[in-house]
Amino acid sequence: MSKRPLFTNRLTTIITMIGVSVGLGNVWRFPYMMGEYGGSAFLFIYLIFTLLFAVPAVMVEWGLGRSTRSAPVGAFTKMWGNRAGTIIGFMLLFTVLIAESYYLYVIANITYATGFSLLQGFSAENIPLFKRNLSDPLIQYGIILVLLLFSYVVLHKGLKKGIESISKIFVPFFAVVMIFLIVFALNMEHAGKYLWAFLSADFSELKPIHIFAALGQAFFSLGLGGTFLLVFGSYMRKEEDLVKSSFFMAIGDISAALLAGLFIVPTVLALGLDMSAGPGLLFNTLPELFQRLPFGRIAGSFFLLALFMVTFISSIAALQVLLSGLTEVFGSKMSRKRLIISILLVVAVIILPITLHPDVIGLLDLVFGSGMQILGSLLALLAFSWGQSKKDAIKAIFAGTKNITPDSTIKPWQLYFYYWVKWCVPLVLIVVLAGYIISKLG
Repeated sequence: MSKRPLFTNRLTTIITMIGVSVGLGNVWRFPYMMGEYGGSAFLFIYLIFTLLFAVPAVMVEWGLGRSTRSAPVGAFTKMWGNRAGTIIGFMLLFTVLIAESYYLYVIANITYATGFSLLQGFSAENIPLFKRNLSDPLIQYGIILVLLLFSYVVLHKGLKKGIESISKIFVPFFAVVMIFLIVFALNMEHAGKYLWAFLSADFSELKPIHIFAALGQAFFSLGLGGTFLLVFGSYMRKEEDLVKSSFFMAIGDISAALLAGLFIVPTVLALGLDMSAGPGLLFNTLPELFQRLPFGRIAGSFFLLALFMVTFISSIAALQVLLSGLTEVFGSKMSRKRLIISILLVVAVIILPITLHPDVIGLLDLVFGSGMQILGSLLALLAFSWGQSKKDAIKAIFAGTKNITPDSTIKPWQLYFYYWVKWCVPLVLIVVLAGYIISKLG
């Protein structure tokens, strides 16, 4: 088996991890939540939860990946033994496989919307055609096959020439486009009023359910789940400062969500459109928005292209997780090329019934998206803090921190952090998981 690849440097590590974490939730969930749940009051609570709970969990998953230099099966096996580690590892890989399949369908929708906006633009006359083709399984499956072919090219190039290279282009492009669109939106009549309402803090609007939503969003947004961050942590250099990098990643992810909100919320409300969350915002409200905006075709095309880029990075990351996980299990029996082709073929088969019946995506996301994401992160936290000694756990995270060496004595603040991720963060995740299940059953 070839030597495990590593990120080029800290900058490319952070850019890639921002690309992995930024996804649909930043665009179609966070702006809606902030707009409805008290503006910057929700943002303030969200930032506190991210700092106290999500960022430490990110450090743990990265530390687990880097210290074991393994994917889920190998990492959990080293912490909890062969039987438990294998079961948990394959369960999490299966979760990624299913989640990638339905996520790729949504990316195909975005790809189609991007092409439609570039070639025709949205108008009252052609929106019915847009929606009809959007639900056409033959068209969408054809786009999916093209995306899988593109994915093969990226995966085959490896870590540095693959996902790292496209992230260095796609992530800055997304940021530049969103800043341009915000400036564009601020020139609209009444947009400033809605922007101020979006940013102003109204703590009276915050209810317990909203605070719980902020807690859940803090975990969902950063890609926690015992898979993505664990695998990409295994590509991090031993001198990488996980503390600093996790904060930079969180800042980048939050900034992406905030930038999307600063464009979407004021423009949607200024034009009197429905401010919804989820696919309805992306494929119903926004096409109508771009239809009515001056220079809407240009704005819509840039927005959708930027969204396609960051969601495609997340898709490649999922495939990279599967490739890394299966390589450590079957790498001695199958070449990398055969493994990539096998994974893509399995995804192509699984996604076919999803394309024919896309209404099942909601249920799949309920189980394999949000639910298993929380469970996977909880298992990673427990494996890290309970599956090895206190000293090994602390040094797994702080090995790259300045002035910390393998022979350094454990500092008091490192002990505080260790007990925080051993007891407090898992308890919070259990509360989030329980609350999530109760809310869906109710």
